[in-house]
Amino acid sequence: MEYLKLLGIVIIVLGFAFKWDTVAVVVIAALVTGLFSGMDILTLLTTLGQSFVQNRVVSLFFLTLPMIGLVESHGLKEVAVNGIQKLKTLTASRILNLYLIVRELGGVFGISLSGQVQFVRPLITPMVTAAAEVKRPLTAKDLDEIKGRSAAVDNFGNFFAQNLFVASGGVLLIVSTMDSLKHPVTGTQIVLYTVPIAVVTLITVALYNVWFDRRFKAPKKG
Repeated sequence: MEYLKLLGIVIIVLGFAFKWDTVAVVVIAALVTGLFSGMDILTLLTTLGQSFVQNRVVSLFFLTLPMIGLVESHGLKEVAVNGIQKLKTLTASRILNLYLIVRELGGVFGISLSGQVQFVRPLITPMVTAAAEVKRPLTAKDLDEIKGRSAAVDNFGNFFAQNLFVASGGVLLIVSTMDSLKHPVTGTQIVLYTVPIAVVTLITVALYNVWFDRRFKAPKKG
């Protein structure tokens, strides 16, 4: 009977292998595992509900994916591109630097933007591409570099500014870890130590973005 508790893993493996509905596979696997573990239906449903509530931030991330795909398929990217092409003063580096500032400000207020899905792919990358295309026609290599640079800016802004909020997960983890090692620190101290790192990151990445923008200048004639 003990081995029957592992049926949930088998169901997940088979579900992913045969490309069945992911949510249904996970829920069925949880139900089977719970029932063979001796849990009654009420306890099992309570456990599933508590797990969803405790991890609702992760759940909300997945719920946003269909929404992003829907608005993108209905012309979000085209609207962003058209808007940038009309604003001749916006260069690739200015868009990237503006997004970096927004990303770091989000860290200050404890706002997680989940930028790769919600912003980088549907908005930032097309906007940077449109701004660069104003200078000259882009090659396949140029497009790949723009995608990589847009994703990198998001990562820089998120990683080096995520501890600017005193109640962020990273700050709380550092505080609890240091306390367990008998070196108590406060969340405010962690934030103060993070500020110079965020500022240096902002300046360094901004300068690199300006340098990155130079490669899209039109070649000189003659």
